[in-house]
Amino acid sequence: MTTDRTARDQGPRPLLNRRLAEFGTTIFAEMSALALSTGSINLGQGFPDTDGPEEVREAAVRALRDGRGNQYPPGPGVPELRSAIAEHQLRFHGLHHDPDTEVLVTAGATEAIAAALLALVEPGDEVIALEPYYDSYAACIAMAGGVRVPVTLRPHDAAFRLDLDELRDAITDRTRVLLVNTPHNPTGTVLTREELATIAALAVERDLLVITDEVYEHLVFEGEHVPLASFPGMRERTVTISSAGKMFSFTGWKVGWVTASPELVTAVRSAKQFLTYVSAGPFQYAVAEALRLPDAYYDGLRADLRAKRDLLSEGLAAAGFGVRRPAGTYFVTTDIRPLGESDGFAFCRALPERCGVVAIPNAVFYDHREQGAPFVRFAFCKRADVLEEAVARLKSLVSYSRLTD
Repeated sequence: MTTDRTARDQGPRPLLNRRLAEFGTTIFAEMSALALSTGSINLGQGFPDTDGPEEVREAAVRALRDGRGNQYPPGPGVPELRSAIAEHQLRFHGLHHDPDTEVLVTAGATEAIAAALLALVEPGDEVIALEPYYDSYAACIAMAGGVRVPVTLRPHDAAFRLDLDELRDAITDRTRVLLVNTPHNPTGTVLTREELATIAALAVERDLLVITDEVYEHLVFEGEHVPLASFPGMRERTVTISSAGKMFSFTGWKVGWVTASPELVTAVRSAKQFLTYVSAGPFQYAVAEALRLPDAYYDGLRADLRAKRDLLSEGLAAAGFGVRRPAGTYFVTTDIRPLGESDGFAFCRALPERCGVVAIPNAVFYDHREQGAPFVRFAFCKRADVLEEAVARLKSLVSYSRLTD
């Protein structure tokens, strides 16, 4: 009787699973809504404002008209796309994969991350993630019942750097997975070959699984992208994830993939089949054609985004931000302290009214919120004229900060 009364006194049980209670609505939804309501330029969310290659879009139309993919595609992905993914890994990275047993097509990289964590992590397992991290990492670790262990990338000179000793110290007997993102969102850091070699050696030494998010693999402006799976001892313990969204500027198609050993692909597929089951049938055929585009396409994409990176970085610096020019990705991370600000959340919520531009506070990507408090992320995957207008608007911050000094 006492137990019943205690339960009633505590009130009704919350509807949301307690593992997800900390997450709520994403900052991207909030800031995109703010952009719409204020008519601001949205440099918050990382999606292009133009479509990718016309021949790739036409390949999707052709697949639709030919009836390819209009019904359920095969669970692992259509054979044409799996073969194209395997060819891509060999062509760009020298990695050999069997398209029938070592490639899995997913609903974007986000589903690939979720399926990998759900498949490989037991409740109580520790997952080390490089902080700041893409927000879905935390939610997926929570859904798997894992324990999130952040290792922070810290500002050093003109970039954010990984402290390899801190990473080593974070590994315990409970560590199951290293979740690595390079090129890194949101900081734009590209881990060096030497850093990756140390991560690989730690994974082998401690017998850890590694999940690598490499969706920005072709968007490297300085340095090089080196897949972790290419290091000694890593082929059999690494789940490599990428996607067509960032590679071909069709983010709405949600076509991603996993490459790994047959055993790891089988494990990830066991979870993935109960998520979306299958998706994006006609788009899979189009992405298969896209992956075979000549090197000139990839070189042109990189050159275009490098120019946009420079345009926005220089404009942000002129507006008074501290700018760390990214070595890769779609994003510039800025420091708002030179503007007399220190709270990224308050700054980003006020920015649309102050100058008609939307950005994202980096603190949402941190467990240690204080570490990310003064940093704000801007996306440069927009048309040049849009970036030029955003830069012109942001210049008003210089006069604003002088008025408030």
